Amino acid sequence: MKGVFSAAGRRLRRAQSVISQTLANLEGQLGVKLFDRSGRFPVLTDKGRALVADARTVAGNVDLFKARAKTLAGGLEPELSVAVDVMFPDAAFTRVVAAFQNEFPATLLRFDVESSAVVDPVLNRHCAVGVVGSWSLTPPELTRERLLTVRIATVVSSQHPLATHRGPIPLAVLDEYVQLTHVDPADISPTVVAGPRYAKVWRLSHLGAKLAFLRAGLGFGALPLHSVEADLASGALVQITTEDAPAGVHMVVMSAIYRTDSPPGPAGRWFIEHLKQEDAQRSIEMTVRSPTSRESTAKRRQSSTRRSLAGKRKRSR
Repeated sequence: MKGVFSAAGRRLRRAQSVISQTLANLEGQLGVKLFDRSGRFPVLTDKGRALVADARTVAGNVDLFKARAKTLAGGLEPELSVAVDVMFPDAAFTRVVAAFQNEFPATLLRFDVESSAVVDPVLNRHCAVGVVGSWSLTPPELTRERLLTVRIATVVSSQHPLATHRGPIPLAVLDEYVQLTHVDPADISPTVVAGPRYAKVWRLSHLGAKLAFLRAGLGFGALPLHSVEADLASGALVQITTEDAPAGVHMVVMSAIYRTDSPPGPAGRWFIEHLKQEDAQRSIEMTVRSPTSRESTAKRRQSSTRRSLAGKRKRSR
């Protein structure tokens, strides 16, 4: 028995007597006999064996606790709260969130996806970082950093009366139909041209509901191109141009904001920088999905098919 505890003491760099006394104290505190000392060597009792897994879990948690405390002492945020405008590409945001969890397991990431009310949570210190569109009002207390651009298209259902119009649609015609929007006018910067107030406006805070209303032909509205590409390709939705907007798809800039007097720490800084990197990633993806790229792929397939058919005809001869 003495030899076993002596070996444990050498491994832990503790005297054998300290090990023996520590185990005896633990048994007294738990009210459970952990070791059977009746034989030549101490062995775990049935209750001791049942508690081994729990003991290892506790020891692992203690190590994690110490590591997290050491990291926080170095300036890492224990929590990062982010408010995100729904117009930000969800695929890009998801990639960064997944990478963040791997990079900063000790930092709790909390985020709210908002229809447009992103500035106030940051201004009021409820969120450390916000992700806003270029239409948002940014008070002087906030710092703004460009992240990426989002392509916006105004669309209607293919069954909607506006779908038959060619060219820019006059405002007088648009006033006859419902405009579907998700942006609160109070969140729009007065320096940004937000377009006229149409006669009939329905505001939907949920982007999915807005898309469902558009598909149902209940009105017209603007959405990120990445969220309606499949509907445009299938013909379910049709892109239109309004008289007050530039022709075709227009771009908006998404930016990160934070209080100038409370800049993000290491985790927040990492999060912002990786959101910026998504701009390059999305450029690659859009190039792959571009009509020119798809056309080239189709031509290659057609060419391959023609060669295959030609080879079969030769063999049949």
